[in-house]
Amino acid sequence: WGTQQLGFAPPGNNKFDGVFGIWYGKGPGVDRTSDVFKHGNMAGTTAWGGVLAIAGDDHVSKSSTAAHQSDHIFKACGLPVFFPASVQEVLDFGLHGIALSRYAGVWAGMKTIQEIVESSATVDIDPQGLQIVLPDFEMPPGGVHIRWPDDPLSQEARLFNYKWYAALAYIRANRLNHTVIRGPQDRFGLMASGKAYNDTRQALLDLGLDDHTCNRLGIRVHKVGVVWPLEPQSTREFADGLQEIVVVEEKRQLIEYQLKEELYNWPDAKRPRVLGKFDQVDGDSGGEWSAPNPISHSLLRANADLTPALIAQAIARRLKKMGLDADTTARIDAQLAVLDAKQQAMQVLEVKADRQPWFCSGCPHNTSTQVPEGSRAMAGIGCHFMSLWMDRSTTGFTQMGGEGVPWVGQQPFSNDQHIFANIGDGTYFHSGILAVRQSVAAGVNITYKILYNDAVAMTGGQPIGERAEGHSVVQIAQSMRAEGAKRIV
Repeated sequence: WGTQQLGFAPPGNNKFDGVFGIWYGKGPGVDRTSDVFKHGNMAGTTAWGGVLAIAGDDHVSKSSTAAHQSDHIFKACGLPVFFPASVQEVLDFGLHGIALSRYAGVWAGMKTIQEIVESSATVDIDPQGLQIVLPDFEMPPGGVHIRWPDDPLSQEARLFNYKWYAALAYIRANRLNHTVIRGPQDRFGLMASGKAYNDTRQALLDLGLDDHTCNRLGIRVHKVGVVWPLEPQSTREFADGLQEIVVVEEKRQLIEYQLKEELYNWPDAKRPRVLGKFDQVDGDSGGEWSAPNPISHSLLRANADLTPALIAQAIARRLKKMGLDADTTARIDAQLAVLDAKQQAMQVLEVKADRQPWFCSGCPHNTSTQVPEGSRAMAGIGCHFMSLWMDRSTTGFTQMGGEGVPWVGQQPFSNDQHIFANIGDGTYFHSGILAVRQSVAAGVNITYKILYNDAVAMTGGQPIGERAEGHSVVQIAQSMRAEGAKRIV
């Protein structure tokens, strides 16, 4: 945010005309930073700067204590949300995000997930290869960029009335959302973004539906590069003439709700059915919250992730309800049988030796996570989380920076007089000191084990903090004393 405030200084103080900023955080970091996103986005960017906020989402909680979906957080903070479907698009959308941010005066968000960023590809890095088009949009008097002095309600009015619409004009001019398969007699549409777009294309191939067959059957496919706000012109052009659209997106609905809103006022004879998370239910059964058991009419699940097989089953179900010729139906059923057989084979358990993850040889966590007999400990974020499945009387976990704080709520209602809490030195430096501060302020009897190994072991082994020497035991002890800890060992 500071890079966009360089113009607040007296003339002649700036080394450059503008500086762009890139922020990255996993899902929990996005949650924590939402207040910054709101303030920075309301204030705006400079015409020669721009800000791109990149979220690393863990949809299936592979390396997180909770599954995350940051696009809704970005939306709540008013950031346009890019969702790349390939390594090339990570680069291209990154450049587009900064350009959009400069043009529209908004921060830009970009959602990334493991299946995309941890893949490899041959990419084009030609700086002239990406053509950025600046649209013709009527800006308000004074423009849309950051300024001082400014007030919150003026910022809000600029964002709501101009900046989002300038961003939409940019999205439209650069065709960031576009139809990839289209025919003259289309009646069934698929709309997808990011990984779900790749999975949708694979699902079509798994069903034997290549581009030519899709054209013959009247299947139209639309790829969404910016999932919020949903650009209306390309959306309406895609939907025109269709009888039904299925929105394929992982986790909770974002595109589906916007599509329904965009098409809501179309005449009944023109407006296509829009499905996504739930299948069409006969009769006047209400919306998704009306069913006491929503799983009974689920089409594409909102929890966990989606796979090509799940998407293929949903596409086949809807296509067959719309009516297909006998030969096509038989071929699709044959392909579904193959997919089902593969799914069944994957579910067969093969008994092998089970080896739980453990601490590295020589790591101090091997001994420092042990507790005296009759005591118990609370776990936290980091490698020491593994103590939960070791014989170490350790239970529960909490968000990063909340280690031990659940004891503040438990202690008045517990017969236990004391508890241990594990906290890594990296977490302590990051936000864990606030947990210690809260426990001291609450006056609870708790022993924090600062698990020191002088490295951020889970993310590269780099030194803790910005100092070359890292964060020493003496520094931690001094800060604990300053916080008011009664005894430091």
